[in-house]
Amino acid sequence: MKVHEKYIKRCIQLAKNGIGKTYPNPMVGSVVVHEGKIIGEGWHQKAGDAHAEVRAIHQVKNEELLSKSTIYVSLEPCSHFGKTPPCSDLIIAKGIKNVVIGTVDPFAKVAGNGIKKLMEAGCNVTVGVLEKECQELNKRFFTFHQKQRPYIIIKFARTKDNFIAPINQNQKKPVWISNAFSKQWAHRLRAREQAILVGTNTALKDNPSLSTRLWYGEHPIKVLIDAKLKVDLTSEIFKDNQKVIVFTEDPKKGYTQKHIEYFKIDFKKNVPEQITKVLYANNIQSLIVEGGTRTINSFIASNLWDEAYEIIGAKKFESGIAAPKVKGNLNKEFELADNLIKLYVND
Repeated sequence: MKVHEKYIKRCIQLAKNGIGKTYPNPMVGSVVVHEGKIIGEGWHQKAGDAHAEVRAIHQVKNEELLSKSTIYVSLEPCSHFGKTPPCSDLIIAKGIKNVVIGTVDPFAKVAGNGIKKLMEAGCNVTVGVLEKECQELNKRFFTFHQKQRPYIIIKFARTKDNFIAPINQNQKKPVWISNAFSKQWAHRLRAREQAILVGTNTALKDNPSLSTRLWYGEHPIKVLIDAKLKVDLTSEIFKDNQKVIVFTEDPKKGYTQKHIEYFKIDFKKNVPEQITKVLYANNIQSLIVEGGTRTINSFIASNLWDEAYEIIGAKKFESGIAAPKVKGNLNKEFELADNLIKLYVND
């Protein structure tokens, strides 16, 4: 089993190269091993492209070795036709008899069917090697399919004296609490996730672009809670033609633009629940909640969050809007110059 763990660890390493790029597909890594040597490896790079197993198999220079090799993969090989053919069929066709899998795929169209197909073809299949690590790798994908909602990450910055913003903020730009390093780290976080959400007050007071301008990567889909459509279309959130989803009382009052989509929700009912249902229906697997205290607390109160990043800056406001209170388990903390970042998980 230790030998298997060694190669599944390599699969996980490879899979991480695809973080933020494979949506709506999971991150997957694969290696082909012959007599203790990796002779082919690959990872899923983006939706519609070749899967990890395909890339690993095609990297093997001498195909005659495949029948004497073991293929390792962090997630169960697919068994259905999507944008690409089933990976389980390719493994069988190439005569690979030994297959080691990190974890079962939760997606209904796979969910054990890939394993079943391999076993029925006479393959020796081992499942559950570093299973927890492989599920953690694809926590967004697993949450989406098992809980029918996106994986939700709360992120906010607060002062040393526990304020998220000053009471009076006249300028239409943010009052920064985090330092330059924390800002860049936050943009790295944005590049990894599929969507990012703010409320009306944050959009009006801070006028954020919600982009990844300080880090390489795709801009996330922007999500705005704006019941009365107070946020003007000249605001930064609407400017770069990146998709924007707006939750409002009356979408008919919204202006029609190609990159803006309006959804009507009932603001007298649980808003986070309604939002997560719409995002799930639109195949959005992960969401950063970056709104103000009111927005963040609504997700906390609804128990709709998985991780929370709290950035503690060096500033003090003496008075202001109180920061959200996250009641989770402290998972880790680290410093970025004079900022302290704490990660809480909702167990």
